[in-house]
Amino acid sequence: MTASTTLTIRLDPQLKAKLGRLADGTRRSRSFLAAEAVETYVDRELAIIEGIEHGLADVEAGRTVSHDDAMASIRRKIDAVSGGAA
Repeated sequence: MTASTTLTIRLDPQLKAKLGRLADGTRRSRSFLAAEAVETYVDRELAIIEGIEHGLADVEAGRTVSHDDAMASIRRKIDAVSGGAA
């Protein structure tokens, strides 16, 4: 079993009831489902922050493309795939 720690949170009673229904329906504990939800949320938010930081580093290093150049590149790719019918 992996090590764990306890975190106490406040939930709206309706959300707690929904979590309970989900736990019953999936045969998982409310604690398991809450931990899974928090992990998914934290991982997603950290990925967003890391993406922003990576983008800011690209801007600082001058690794950017103008909007017009990006759109021209996209149009060329669309034309290549569609045979110029777009």
